[in-house]
Amino acid sequence: MSSAADQEAVAEQPAAVQRRPRAARPRPPGVPVRPGSPTPLGARFRTGADGVAGTNFALWAGGAEAVELCLFDADGRETRAPLTELTHEIWHGFVPGVLPGQRYGYRVHGRWDPWTGARWNPAKLLLDPYARAVDGDFALPPEVYGHVRDWPQQPVADTVRDERDSAPYVPKGVVVHDVDDWADDRRPKTPWADSVIYELHVRGFTRRHPDVPEELRGTYAGLAHPAAIAHLVGLGVTAVELLPVHQFAHEDHLLRRGLTNYWGYNSIGYFAPHAAYAATGTAGQQVGEFKRMVRALHAAGIEVILDVVYNHTAEGGELGPTLSLKGVDNRGYYRLQPDARRYADYTGCGNTLHVVQPQVLRLITDSLRYWVTEMGVDGFRFDLAAALARSMHDVDMLSPFLAVIAQDPVLRRVKLIAEPWDVGSGGYQVGAFPPLWTEWNDRYRDTVRDFWRHALPDVREMGYRLSGSSDLYAWGGRRPYASVNFVTAHDGFTLRDLVSYERKHNEANGEGNRDGTDDNRSANHGAEGETDDPGIRALRRRQLRNLLTTLLLSTGVPMLVAGDELGRTQGGNNNAYCRDDETGWLDWSLLDDPGWRALHALTARLIALRHRHPVLRRRAFFSGRAHSADGLRDLAWFTARGTEMTEEDWYAPAATLGMYLSGRDIPGRDERGAPILDDSFLAVLHAGADPVEVTLPGPPWAGSYEVVVDTAREEQDAAPGLVHTAGTTVLVPGRSVLLLRVAG
Repeated sequence: MSSAADQEAVAEQPAAVQRRPRAARPRPPGVPVRPGSPTPLGARFRTGADGVAGTNFALWAGGAEAVELCLFDADGRETRAPLTELTHEIWHGFVPGVLPGQRYGYRVHGRWDPWTGARWNPAKLLLDPYARAVDGDFALPPEVYGHVRDWPQQPVADTVRDERDSAPYVPKGVVVHDVDDWADDRRPKTPWADSVIYELHVRGFTRRHPDVPEELRGTYAGLAHPAAIAHLVGLGVTAVELLPVHQFAHEDHLLRRGLTNYWGYNSIGYFAPHAAYAATGTAGQQVGEFKRMVRALHAAGIEVILDVVYNHTAEGGELGPTLSLKGVDNRGYYRLQPDARRYADYTGCGNTLHVVQPQVLRLITDSLRYWVTEMGVDGFRFDLAAALARSMHDVDMLSPFLAVIAQDPVLRRVKLIAEPWDVGSGGYQVGAFPPLWTEWNDRYRDTVRDFWRHALPDVREMGYRLSGSSDLYAWGGRRPYASVNFVTAHDGFTLRDLVSYERKHNEANGEGNRDGTDDNRSANHGAEGETDDPGIRALRRRQLRNLLTTLLLSTGVPMLVAGDELGRTQGGNNNAYCRDDETGWLDWSLLDDPGWRALHALTARLIALRHRHPVLRRRAFFSGRAHSADGLRDLAWFTARGTEMTEEDWYAPAATLGMYLSGRDIPGRDERGAPILDDSFLAVLHAGADPVEVTLPGPPWAGSYEVVVDTAREEQDAAPGLVHTAGTTVLVPGRSVLLLRVAG
């Protein structure tokens, strides 16, 4: 409990300040409400038993004393209808005549006792947690806070209820009726091992695309445009991973600086497509537009994965606004500390959803199923997934959330990606999630970055990361594709900035350059930021080719960030979460530069190579053992001398590593039951600044080798076709990758 002094400080203030009265306003006449049904939750348009069309409203509000449904006409006039039916803590009613397009919200009555976590305040209009569409923007004037924000004694401000009406200042839910059986849709159903993920921002991807019509840029319709899809198909990616598209709100500190939450990791509506990304309208049209986008991507063979934020909401902590869950049932939806005024914060965002509470778990799983069955998506990447796996306090891989997902007949069949950490104690869980799950592998990211800036003490770690991270995932029946390999993500430097900056440059964010990580593992190669020095520019582009080639040759699931294949830069900003401008948008004019066109061509060529060769996308871990009398193994490691790595070699300082992948020993069979056979490859990765002589392994590994990729070359068209005899020595330039196919 909070101190008695805090409570006394509240009591000493004038009553008129403790509860500021809202201005009197006439109430429009009520509307008839029939009992309706407690299921499904949300607002569902249907025809009643007497043939009268209307909408059933159902809201779980455990502990509430009363619930009012609030309907708004086109002029913003409000009509209130009490929901008097209560079934298992669900308030419900059927309202005849309420049709799709109707805007609505709730007012929930109950005790105001923040000392025990009770924060009901009927002066605040609340967004339905199950709203299928949201109309309007979230501004954050004082009226939308459940407490008196400008209370003279700020340490206890959150305990004083604000009685001003928030309805004029908050968005409304929209009744949606969009029946779709998806009969004409064909999901790609790409196997995990064959997947190449492309992380993109719906708005930023097309906001500057010259071939997308102006009115569609930055929208779901823009991403569905043939020009946008042509880039994805040409690149060869199999899935787009969309930064958050759930309805989200902007934080107050950003709005006060004239900025917004561009990335969208601040959800407030788990069923509603973010309205600002809709070109067709926000009175429910955003739902159909999103579905058409999914259809268009599916028709091109591309899956849709959503980055979802179920770990926290936009309502923040005790000093945050009251927008939805906080006013519906604060104690039911959020984890609270022993001092129930305060929130348990495992996310760094002010609050954490109380996932072990059955109705909260239901909210999340209902949302997930909705996006799969009714919106057509193919999978999810869970932001700060460790927070969802916490039981009462610690991360628990037998938690209710993970158990429910594992047995759900819909969700266990889609792609599930964990960001396997949160900011709480014991929150780092890379390698710990159970089968069915894949994980963002930050160990891969850090190792590859360190290798190419020549900062690893030896090559042991690099060997694990190139071959599928068996040290992390070879347990419980997990496969190499449990590792989502990435070098960059939305959070951090772009690939071009990774080789151009050694320090973050986030001044434009308005936080004194204090935001964003300082652990970038980057190198500027001689100058901080952009430079006209031709030698530095050439080296940087070579490093980009090295990083992309390493990523796309590694066992596991590669993830690219949109624009990295074009040389996109954020000017050294490694935390562009608030930059809804040229900083965060893709610059398609980069394709006019021959150098960046060559990088794009190499990326597409590497992805195509990966698709053609099953040895590069294995479904089982390597054994490292010989399977035939000639001693050839499925995986072998070589020094620059052409000898197999010994224990001593693994621990010795080195900048060169040879990886041999045998196409003769791929486990599994094809669809007809025949053995899977492929070419064999030797990849030589050299991170040293100076050239190195590399002896190519002789028999039984190969008779000769054909050059497939040489990252020392700006243009790759001339590389294939060059053949080296096994056992000969080749000069590998500094900081380069040489990929060779066994030719004999």
